Amino acid sequence: MDPAVLDFTASLPFDRRLGLHDLKGSLAHLSMLASRSIIGADDEALLRGGLEEIAEEITAGSFPYDLSFEDIHMNIEKRLIEKVGPDGGRLHTARSRNDQVALDMHLYLRDECKRIDEGLQHLQEVIVGMAEKHEDILMPGYTHLQRAQPVLLAHHMLAYFWMLERDRQRLAGVLERIDLMPLGAGALAGTSFDIDREQVAAYLGFSRLYENSIDAVSDRDYLVEFLAFAAIAVMHLSRLCEEIIIWSSVEFGFIELDDSYTSGSSMMPQKKNPDVAELIRGKTGRIYGSLIGLLTVLKGLPLAYNKDLQEDKEGLFDTVDTLKNLLPPLSGMLGTMVFCRERLAEAVDDDYLCATDMADYLVRRGCTFREAHQTVGQLIAFCRQKNNRLKELTPDQRACFHPALAENIEALLDPVKVVEARLSRGGTASAAVAEQLQKARAALSAHMTK
Repeated sequence: MDPAVLDFTASLPFDRRLGLHDLKGSLAHLSMLASRSIIGADDEALLRGGLEEIAEEITAGSFPYDLSFEDIHMNIEKRLIEKVGPDGGRLHTARSRNDQVALDMHLYLRDECKRIDEGLQHLQEVIVGMAEKHEDILMPGYTHLQRAQPVLLAHHMLAYFWMLERDRQRLAGVLERIDLMPLGAGALAGTSFDIDREQVAAYLGFSRLYENSIDAVSDRDYLVEFLAFAAIAVMHLSRLCEEIIIWSSVEFGFIELDDSYTSGSSMMPQKKNPDVAELIRGKTGRIYGSLIGLLTVLKGLPLAYNKDLQEDKEGLFDTVDTLKNLLPPLSGMLGTMVFCRERLAEAVDDDYLCATDMADYLVRRGCTFREAHQTVGQLIAFCRQKNNRLKELTPDQRACFHPALAENIEALLDPVKVVEARLSRGGTASAAVAEQLQKARAALSAHMTK
């Protein structure tokens, strides 16, 4: 092969991370070949010893990778033949690199999904801990980034818990689709050897087999699903980080980030930059790119295997690394940040946030909601024109807009009482949030028992 072509086509620089998974699949394949008398017991012992030595080399970082052998699979086969002689070539009986690499990818992603799920669980636990620690803090809830209604801080933070819970459910679905064993499909048509695919699947912990050999070597749906899961999950994390960035600004001042998760400015000594949150927000784009990239690779491929499928790895590996590596600093940043109670209390002490409760009050006095909405809107406009708060108006001034407003409406303008009135399931009242926390804890426990 022309050296330039070898450099262009070789996958070893990135697929070498599959080495231990490739060996695991080879040991399963070897055991099956021997049990079916496709190779002899002596050959099995010889090959097994060589594979175990190679595993030790890869683990120790002493394996002699050789780019001229193109990929991790051929590198391992070359090394096996170096160790045990020509009989090392018997290992590839009844398999192809096509079903071999498919198996490696299933094994690799299965392991990485479990690690990512552990990171997501830890982040959920941090969020629940924050909610439990700050059950008494109120904050403005927002729509359109405009103050809308008062809510419990715990309620706001738990919204991210449930986003992550759906992400973990999606990830569990990915693991279901990963749970298919492709080895035995050969290059695309199966094999004439009397193999036992069920035995290999049981050895490797798969509960199901691909039922079509062409599908087995060409399927990358589970990779697309993983990238889609990752894109949705990191979108949720980016939204959280965007709020952290906003809340840590002087203009909001809702939180103080720990110095260990921020940086200073090279010029401005007063700066404290939310680098962790900004980088997570920025890395969202590269995960989106990996998803779109793989979908684009796959959209025009005829069956079965094509070299284009080599492009499934770099974006996937980058996404796995990116998502797995951003979760610990995000959890650490959230776990160490401090909420500024005084600033939050000041922000929620805005009785315009109680306008909806005034409208509901008028509905209970016989108005339609649209009439009540218009009346309170006019009242707010009057207050803004006079630069008054609602609680500063006299009963007579309020009565000009509706007679029922002449009554004592002090409770309607108390953000604590407004919050506590929202007892509907999933609402922001402290009792509803306490129930929500119980369900969050139960969801965490359910994951741990699976």
